[in-house]
Amino acid sequence: MSGLDLLFLAVGLVTAGAAALSVTSRQVLHAALWLVVTLGGLAGCYLVLGAELVALVQLLVYVGAVVVLVLFALMLTRAGGVPVVTSVPQRVAAGLVGAGTTVILGGALLSAFGWGSVPIDGGGNAEVAATIFGTDAWPFELLSVLLLMALVAAVAVARAPVGGQDDPSQRPNPPADVEAVQGDPS
Repeated sequence: MSGLDLLFLAVGLVTAGAAALSVTSRQVLHAALWLVVTLGGLAGCYLVLGAELVALVQLLVYVGAVVVLVLFALMLTRAGGVPVVTSVPQRVAAGLVGAGTTVILGGALLSAFGWGSVPIDGGGNAEVAATIFGTDAWPFELLSVLLLMALVAAVAVARAPVGGQDDPSQRPNPPADVEAVQGDPS
């Protein structure tokens, strides 16, 4: 086992641990922060495998855009401190779906490539970059539109009145110091 194998194993274990904490956290904000560690760990795995461009795209798109958007939406909606309430059957069902997906993907990879090592004969970084940013640029454009729509939706949800009606009697009372500052003009 080479040093790169050990490094890949270490980064993979950190990534898997962060992913497990991300899906088992009771606070949504904590889950989002563990997701940052998970996606950063994936970028580390790509770096160890020699795919620098994919690691850079991973950091830019997922860590730099998607997770920041999620954190922005959480802060905007003030839902970050709300605990996630799921029942035991929901957790068991989610675990079964995750385990089933892992078995299916693992079986497909093993049947396609076996247990032996597979030589990598893909193109270099320049070819991958030309493909991603040249002929296959439309998925990135669609992703940017999706992120923009999610941001606009988060703002709309955060600014929507409770219950769909803007009833002043249902608004929470401001703190006493705010009332003192506003004061009575008469």
